[in-house]
Amino acid sequence: MSQETTQVGDNVASAYEELKEIGAAPLWRFYGNLFRKEPLSQAVPYHWSYERFRRSIEFFTGVMSLEEAERRVLMMVNPGLQDPPATLTTLFAGLQTIMPGETARPHRHTSNAFRFIIDGTGATTTVNGEVVEMRPGDLLLTPGWHWHDHVHAGDGPMYWLDGLDYPLVNLLEGSFAENLDAPRQEQTVPTGLSSRMFTHGRLNPAFLTPAGQSSPIGNYSWEQTQATFDAIGDDLEGSRSDGIILDYVNPWTGGPVMPTIGCRIARLRDGFVGQARRTSSNMIFHVVEGSGTTQVGDHSFTWQRGDTIAVPLWTWYRHMVAAGSHATLFSYTDEPVRRSLGFFREETRED
Repeated sequence: MSQETTQVGDNVASAYEELKEIGAAPLWRFYGNLFRKEPLSQAVPYHWSYERFRRSIEFFTGVMSLEEAERRVLMMVNPGLQDPPATLTTLFAGLQTIMPGETARPHRHTSNAFRFIIDGTGATTTVNGEVVEMRPGDLLLTPGWHWHDHVHAGDGPMYWLDGLDYPLVNLLEGSFAENLDAPRQEQTVPTGLSSRMFTHGRLNPAFLTPAGQSSPIGNYSWEQTQATFDAIGDDLEGSRSDGIILDYVNPWTGGPVMPTIGCRIARLRDGFVGQARRTSSNMIFHVVEGSGTTQVGDHSFTWQRGDTIAVPLWTWYRHMVAAGSHATLFSYTDEPVRRSLGFFREETRED
């Protein structure tokens, strides 16, 4: 190697070192990582067992008061997202419980949230002054910066799936939170009024005006969900990938229930074998009833009632239900964000 070539090499190395000193970096060295051919998530496909989660949370219920815990929640932590803990890069799932006689004090946060009730009766949540009842299969909304507390005046434990967008909010550095200096909110709205006003097809109260970007409905009841499935019956095949799948809709916009989270529920018929599908959105599936198998990437998860499955973005998934049985799957996704930014894509394939 000539002396001139050596000198040029030394000068180049020195120039790269100087870039660090001035707070710069050469794009050409990072181009492939910054502009990828397709999305690559740190999250991995994963399956959480309701039976095992419930046993664990029952133990902590016996040794830890609600006052100590603030909210008695077991997080569903993805192996690829340990620090900070999250279920997917933009979404969170957790199992929460409240016992008879307990009150989870009011707080609020900028993260949007919902509760999908799994087991128990007799508890209520109060959201911005409206008392909303909890029953299995109900979807309860807590939009961002809404006060909410939980009270259990019934018998036996309550269990529900918590869904939030806090991983996305924290990524955007948009998190604010506040506790109310009172054990409970004051009720300022008749119990269940939002559901009674809005969940009647397309008959919306014309005397009200929209407030905020989220749905005004406090509780999308299982009773009405079941009635919709029954009304459709066997007259339609539905989606080849997701069966008879229904959107929970914001009555003001006809769009998703919250600006960052879209919620759906699907009925998979006897012997359903879905077409493989992938999208550019993160998805979390929760088993409302039945049993089956979902292939996610290279993984095959056998699930039953109460279980939860994480499907990272741009990962192939396919649902299957055994002959002689059917299943119902609740799901939520960050699709509203992806669509609003023009990032949403989807593909299907024949297997």
